[in-house]
Amino acid sequence: QVQLVESGGGLVQPGGSLRLSCVVSGSIFSIYTMGWYRQAPGKQRELVATITSGGSTNYADSTKGRFTISRDNAKKTVYLQMNSLKPEDTAVYYCKMGLGWGQGTQVTVSS
Repeated sequence: QVQLVESGGGLVQPGGSLRLSCVVSGSIFSIYTMGWYRQAPGKQRELVATITSGGSTNYADSTKGRFTISRDNAKKTVYLQMNSLKPEDTAVYYCKMGLGWGQGTQVTVSS
């Protein structure tokens, strides 16, 4: 059974940084495109960033230049480094692989 477990969320002040991690178990990891998505209260889930098996990355316009997605195939882990955080980045952040989703981790940006 495939499991995706996110961690690293929390409360941070505007301008601060967080690093999210998503560890995958029960599946081959290296061949999959991995994605980070987020869902704010009252809004639809939206793409944050993706990284292919070859390391190509794609970002939402709202996160370009501030967020960096990366992966470690040996650790079956995908990361999301988030810098210069803004209150509008507040959301539950989800990891996605294929049809599978993690349970999400809350990120709150507030002073």
